[in-house]
Amino acid sequence: MQILAKHFHVHPLTIEDISTEEVREKYEVFRHYYFVCLRTFDQDHNSESYLQPASMYSIVFRDGIITLHICLTNHHLNVLRRMEQLNLHITLTPDWINYALLDDITDSFASPIQTIEYEVDSIDELVLLLRENEAADMLRRIGSCRKTVMTMSRLLANKADVARGLMKRFGENYAVAPLASSSATVATGATATVTAPTTAAAIAAPNNPSTRIEKDGNSGSNYNSISAAGLTHTHHQRESEILLYLGDVLDHVLTMLQSLTAYEKILSRSHSNYLAQISLEINKLSNKTNNVIGTLTFFASLIVPMIFMSGLWGMNVHVPGHPGQEDQPLYWWWGIVGFLLIYCMIAVCFGKWYGVI
Repeated sequence: MQILAKHFHVHPLTIEDISTEEVREKYEVFRHYYFVCLRTFDQDHNSESYLQPASMYSIVFRDGIITLHICLTNHHLNVLRRMEQLNLHITLTPDWINYALLDDITDSFASPIQTIEYEVDSIDELVLLLRENEAADMLRRIGSCRKTVMTMSRLLANKADVARGLMKRFGENYAVAPLASSSATVATGATATVTAPTTAAAIAAPNNPSTRIEKDGNSGSNYNSISAAGLTHTHHQRESEILLYLGDVLDHVLTMLQSLTAYEKILSRSHSNYLAQISLEINKLSNKTNNVIGTLTFFASLIVPMIFMSGLWGMNVHVPGHPGQEDQPLYWWWGIVGFLLIYCMIAVCFGKWYGVI
């Protein structure tokens, strides 16, 4: 990093952010470059660190761009592939490459968000149709999905601020450009020369032998002179195109954030429905338990007097109506047994009448 700072005159604050692996997404402007910190994630489904955040840094100069990342990522490869495909259709500048990185990182969130959408729809449909053996699994699914939603929301939240900051930069530069007559220069048979502030001379026209750098004697600034036999775009036009691209990225970010917010609300509602269903099941179980306890209490109240009477007349002492003495009749015994039976039948009838049993 010290060699990088020495050769490219990178500010110590930028070196500090990269060395300490700054996790806050931000956009900072320095004297001859601007610094962008973006957050992406591990996209390998088979990896244990899937969806784990990772930082990616871009140092954008007038004539080049340096990207640094700690973890393995495919974003730079995707941007290189995109540059090869669009090389003949666009003007490649460091600002466009930085936009392409931001756009690729933003697009990488589409697949996980689509997976979240399917999972949220499944949870929302099944949460009220659960069987008892599926309740624990549903709670796990809701918790896991909400965790993923919060992870995606945290990673996307500050990208809107970064995109707005870049748009503000290009918007201010574009605001001073003429809106009509200077949109393009057309040459008929001769060489048309367009003079514009240099952003990336080597990148903008690397294979054009007629491109040359001129020095403005008044301002002392470097200018691009791009020769063309036809239509030539100015520097401000390129910035206006990047401004449109950044607006598209901002729209994608805001759309994804709105979708994640909606998914979070659905999951919150599903969680509430799940808890309500569990509460209903607990109430049903509690009612069944109360009914069983009431039935047991009724039978205990029925049996206790019968046990008391049978124990009272079953003692090994002389009691009224004690049988077995000189052919004494068993009227007392039959009377006690009959009373107990009548008491039992009356109690059962009352229990059925009042719904106790």
